[in-house]
Amino acid sequence: MRSFLKPLLTIAAMALGMTAAAPLPAWALVELNVNKGNVEPLPIAITDFQGGDALGAEISDIVSADLKRSGLFAPIDKSAFIEKISNPDAQPRFDDWKVINAQALVTGSVGKEADGRIRAQYRLWDTFAGQQMSGEQFFANDANTRRVAHIIADAIYERLTGEKGYFDTRVVFIDESGAKNARKKRLAIMDQDGANVRYLSDGRAIVLTPRFSPNRQEITYMSYESGQPKVYLLQIETGQRELVGNFPGMTFAPRFSPDGQKVIMSLLRDDGNSNIFAMDLRSRSTTRLTNSTAIDTSPSYSPDGSKVVFTSDRGGRAQIYVMGADGSGQTRISFGDGVYSTPVWSPRGDLIAFTKQTGGEFQIGVMKTDGSGERILSSGFQQEGPTWAPNGRVLMFFRDANGGPKLVSVDLTGRNEQSIPTSNFASDPAWSPLLE
Repeated sequence: MRSFLKPLLTIAAMALGMTAAAPLPAWALVELNVNKGNVEPLPIAITDFQGGDALGAEISDIVSADLKRSGLFAPIDKSAFIEKISNPDAQPRFDDWKVINAQALVTGSVGKEADGRIRAQYRLWDTFAGQQMSGEQFFANDANTRRVAHIIADAIYERLTGEKGYFDTRVVFIDESGAKNARKKRLAIMDQDGANVRYLSDGRAIVLTPRFSPNRQEITYMSYESGQPKVYLLQIETGQRELVGNFPGMTFAPRFSPDGQKVIMSLLRDDGNSNIFAMDLRSRSTTRLTNSTAIDTSPSYSPDGSKVVFTSDRGGRAQIYVMGADGSGQTRISFGDGVYSTPVWSPRGDLIAFTKQTGGEFQIGVMKTDGSGERILSSGFQQEGPTWAPNGRVLMFFRDANGGPKLVSVDLTGRNEQSIPTSNFASDPAWSPLLE
């Protein structure tokens, strides 16, 4: 199998010293409380990075787009800037930024090292406290310019919210092209903002349900290239692929365990029953976790690996259940109207995302791990398949619109819904962990 990806290059980082003579108390610095029910976006000014001409503006624009898309920040239009930054290392004129209500300010520069690497640095300022909050510089190859911008956006996001960002990540998905009755489906990967789309399969066989390993740049997915669904592991950077197992009957929805050492999936046996099995990837030994006459499917591990959430119609229609990782204590947790599917445990461990079909529409929602506190974040025609950003604050899913599926993201408030640009139709996204 050919790989169309280039290996990721190491990005070196170095902290930039504070320019203020002495730090102010923590309470004096601007911060954004993301745990409130309704968060007002923080006005932030992001200047073009100096010294790199078009490259400096490109990095600034990517950082600005990342922060804006999160719904937590409101980048100020550059035409409103009073001070024109010429030396990003010098203390800015804070009064000029307070006039336009920029509560935070980002300055930076970009240049070329003698060895050909790009050097990019940023400084984050609290304009009302008159203090630098953070600063770092990064060294990278030309191919990693966008990654540097995403990393800077992550650093700003974390400094101002206290939570990890999610911009330096990738999404694997199914790219769909061609007529509806002859749709070509290719395994594809892109940056979380839709840039840098690359194909991991050639479309000669149907591929489904790609899922990221939680700790490696590795995915598991299903392929029908032999006429029967088989589960494969693919090393993204090398293109190396291996067959997980040749199971009799149908295989559905494989996912990794949190340590990346197991794959859990639903297998349909000759008796017509679909049950959940876990496979140790080292020994290839398989353990059966459910044994019912119903359809048990869509398993997903909790972040600590101690529990599994799944759906079952053993009660008459598909509902959400939780059990121990060994199959013990199978307990129903959803009791709402409609049919539930594709449950996925949040990487924070506090919520379970799901698809729900009720009243002629599809809904993307979340509930607590005991089934309480169900909240619907998005409703529409034919939408499903939620996947979590690694910080557990944003979901991505796919929605059928205008003849085919497209990718959409929504945050936990349900108010910040964003379309993810792709050149073709796209379905079944899976979010990567933060890149190394």
